[in-house]
Amino acid sequence: MGTFKIAIYNVNSIRSRLHIVIPWLEQNRPTVFCLQETKVEDEKFPFEDFEGVGYQVIFKGEKRYNGVAIASPQKPEKASYGLDDGGLADGDRLISGVFAGIPVVNTYVPQGYDREDPRFQYKLQWFKRLKAYFEKHYSAAQPLIWCGDLNVAPEEIDVHNPKRLQGHVCFNPQVWEGLAEVKSWGLVDVFRRHHPDEPGQYTFFDYRVPKAVERGLGWRVDHILATTPLADTSLSCSIDMEPRLAEKPSDHTIVVAEFEV
Repeated sequence: MGTFKIAIYNVNSIRSRLHIVIPWLEQNRPTVFCLQETKVEDEKFPFEDFEGVGYQVIFKGEKRYNGVAIASPQKPEKASYGLDDGGLADGDRLISGVFAGIPVVNTYVPQGYDREDPRFQYKLQWFKRLKAYFEKHYSAAQPLIWCGDLNVAPEEIDVHNPKRLQGHVCFNPQVWEGLAEVKSWGLVDVFRRHHPDEPGQYTFFDYRVPKAVERGLGWRVDHILATTPLADTSLSCSIDMEPRLAEKPSDHTIVVAEFEV
């Protein structure tokens, strides 16, 4: 038996966060490190920096927007990019690979912009498409990890002020239903498995809010989910606040989970 350690991080520009990412990788050595909002076209992705600390990396992105990547000491057994149902593939929002025998699907779910905007309906449809993607390619009876910035805070304890924030594109009944529908395929929120009723655990702190971290004004929108067979082997899941407190941080921080495999 061994352990499988996965970390996720919305970097909000990988080239702007290398001073955080590379030392964190050296110190923590996860089996898999999933990145969102890399915001760089593929030809400019800084893969050499990852290779310098012993990590291979697969990635798909575009200039200034979106972008996903997965780093690991070993190349994935296979990799794919985007949804494959005939709609927009969104390869810069979904990247998947198999690492140490475990499939990992890393996503940057659309934010939605405004509930009256067509982009919000696209977000809701994206959840439906994602469930169909899981049904097509995977089995809920086998190990699988779905992770990333899902742009949903699923419960009241996942935001600092649920009454005021109710109705936001990341905190309203429609997105809760969308996420719940994907989870109904057979996925478990690993963080809540270990911290079922713990409030004040956030992964995102808005730059625009003065002293948001110090005041605890955050959201939990970055998630690691696993199928039940794998979730049952989970040893821990935690939020590492140090990257958010670093110099020139992302507005998100790192979430880590460890499984016995």
